[in-house]
Amino acid sequence: MSNSWNNPVIMQEAQALMALTNDLQKPFEKAVITLAEVSGRIICTGIGKSGHVATKVAATMTSLDSPAFFLNPAEAGDEGFKVMTQQDAVLAFSRSGRAVEMAAVLDYAKSNGVPIVLISENDEDSLADYATVVLKMPPIDEAWGHAPTTSTIIQMALGDALAIAIAEKKEFAEDLSAVALAVKKEF
Repeated sequence: MSNSWNNPVIMQEAQALMALTNDLQKPFEKAVITLAEVSGRIICTGIGKSGHVATKVAATMTSLDSPAFFLNPAEAGDEGFKVMTQQDAVLAFSRSGRAVEMAAVLDYAKSNGVPIVLISENDEDSLADYATVVLKMPPIDEAWGHAPTTSTIIQMALGDALAIAIAEKKEFAEDLSAVALAVKKEF
């Protein structure tokens, strides 16, 4: 008797996660450094299902001591952008990388020196033009037609991986600071 559950949706999503390649390593490391080094907040943004992923990732980051919040690009308007400072960074989610609703947020961020990490299938134009670093998702077949299923699993996995890597980087830095203080007190 087998213990595996061969649900085709779960299997397709698992295969998509396994399709993430080593090509992501360098941009991922750059994204971690970019997001971990901000003294402000990580502003997560996205539209539609990508927006729901951004909301979840912001909550995860906050629970791991990286202040973050969700900014809905369709509702931000000019006044909403004022929550963004040069001490912040933007983590943007867009499967296509062409969500026009997000262009104003990313344009404002880039114009004001706010670093942008984009998670998208598109690393060559449109929203990618604003980004400091792009985490390029592999081409994805959704589990059911055009409903965002597999793509949102990939986005969420990358967001969670960023959240944990940032927390680890900050914890390591705090541990080094504690060691330096302890050593300084000894002398």
